[in-house]
Amino acid sequence: MSYTVIHATHEAVRKAGGIGAVLEGLMTSSVYQEAVRRSFLVGPLLRPEDEDLLAESGEVLFSTISGVQNADCADALNRVAERYNVNIVYGIRRFGGGYGADVLLVDAEDINPRRSRNFKYNLYRHFGLASDRYDTVEDYALYIDSAEAIYGAVVALIGKDPGPHIVLAHEYMGMPVAVKTIMENDPRFRAIFYAHEVSAMREITEGNPGHDVMFYNAMARALAQGEVVEDIFGDQSDYYRHALVQLASHSDGIFAVGDPTLDELRFMGLEAQAIDLVYNGIPAVQISYAEKLQSRSRLQEYAQNLLGYEPDVVMTHVTRPVISKGLWRDLLVLTHLDKLLGNKGQTGVFFVLTTAAEQRSARDIEIMESEYGWPVVHHKGPPDLVSNEVDIWRDMVGFNRESVAIQAILVNQFGWDQASCGQRMPQDMTFEDLRRGTDVEFGQSIYEPFGIAVLEPLTFGGLCVPSSVCGCCGFLGRVTKEQADPLVIVADYTADVALESAASARVIGEYERRVQEGKVAEKVAWDIADALPSSDREREARLHSGYRLAGQMSWDRVCEAFFLPGIERAISRGRVQRNV
Repeated sequence: MSYTVIHATHEAVRKAGGIGAVLEGLMTSSVYQEAVRRSFLVGPLLRPEDEDLLAESGEVLFSTISGVQNADCADALNRVAERYNVNIVYGIRRFGGGYGADVLLVDAEDINPRRSRNFKYNLYRHFGLASDRYDTVEDYALYIDSAEAIYGAVVALIGKDPGPHIVLAHEYMGMPVAVKTIMENDPRFRAIFYAHEVSAMREITEGNPGHDVMFYNAMARALAQGEVVEDIFGDQSDYYRHALVQLASHSDGIFAVGDPTLDELRFMGLEAQAIDLVYNGIPAVQISYAEKLQSRSRLQEYAQNLLGYEPDVVMTHVTRPVISKGLWRDLLVLTHLDKLLGNKGQTGVFFVLTTAAEQRSARDIEIMESEYGWPVVHHKGPPDLVSNEVDIWRDMVGFNRESVAIQAILVNQFGWDQASCGQRMPQDMTFEDLRRGTDVEFGQSIYEPFGIAVLEPLTFGGLCVPSSVCGCCGFLGRVTKEQADPLVIVADYTADVALESAASARVIGEYERRVQEGKVAEKVAWDIADALPSSDREREARLHSGYRLAGQMSWDRVCEAFFLPGIERAISRGRVQRNV
């Protein structure tokens, strides 16, 4: 069976985060391309330049903004635009390998007020969603107001095609389009909620000083006792994202990107039997050992240029500068690893690539580099440290002051090349070298529904260190059949916490968490020291085994084993009869 798949997402024209990486992985999978006869990427027009972005990555066929009217269905799209008083942009976005997806963007800023009121009324009548509680939230209005026009335009573009047509609601942002699909009750359509996280659970985990140590222990005990999130953490209905995600109970299926996310959905009270695990895929790219050594040499050369020594061990963390990524845990581990390497007479470098700002200009980088030695030294304030970068650098300064064998470097810039990062970076360096050449990639998050980034070096034989709450660990367990793999060290900060009930878990605060982190970080450091390759022969063997392991976790494998079977199950469940 082949399908039309309609991805309702905020990343229809650009990859801005994890959902964009998922879309790219699916669209470039040969298994997906064979099964999906037509793909749509639909969502609100977020920025005026999104039409230009679509033109750059493909072709604009229709636009009520610029006046392009090349689509065969221009008349039908114009009727939708007039009915809702919205702007519509439609075209084709090309992915790697030439695969094209239809892109549909709706600007609903001036939507017909009567249409908007009627839709919100029907959402309340059929699903109990009280939009008046969230009307002052711009993010809520953005997705609610564009949903009906998006659905109407998709129907116009699909025409009489018998289907099946699968609406995938990527996160809370896609749920308004999904519930519109459910309300219309067209037998050709199915609606699936694609959970890349559970917003309320992220909020609780990040906002509590006990973080994952508290939350996942509390949730495990609550589920064992038949309790849901409101029983332990109180009413969540004030949070608009939670209210939208709860509507997934009306969908034909739910996809969870990892085992923790599946449990979090159950903790919301959603039926476990309707939830399918659909893991994310990771890159599976084969390179030669010579290519790996070349990339590693470039990273060592960069460290030499910055620090005056060539490190024996290259460690990295490519991430966003947000609390969920648990960057402080890396330094806890490195504090212990510093002693272990020092005792062996070895040295290391730890590159953190993260930025809270737009890309700094080449001129700004040149000035910072020449005046005070960026990125080894930083100054607070633009064009250098802003927002969370300040705290990250403060912690790194404290570590560097005490360390003997390892130095940490913060590269707060988009890009990993000489043009972006200054003259001390090797001229032929690229971002791929960062993934190919690293010995260790950290990713000890407190909340991580999957964690593609931490596993990206796996295919190149890099040692990957995710935390146990990363959704990728469940996929790894299936692939390795729960046998330990020398290329992956799982940092389990939630284990061995003695608690009697979910309520008792709530007393875990910052002090208790830090005690637990101290114990686990020391163990992780020893595990890393033991796992580092001791010879070229061992490093080359790791390259080959890493590629084999990554191949079992590729996007083709995900589509074949999880994504397409999940769609089939949603279709076979059939449209549940609803009073809509």
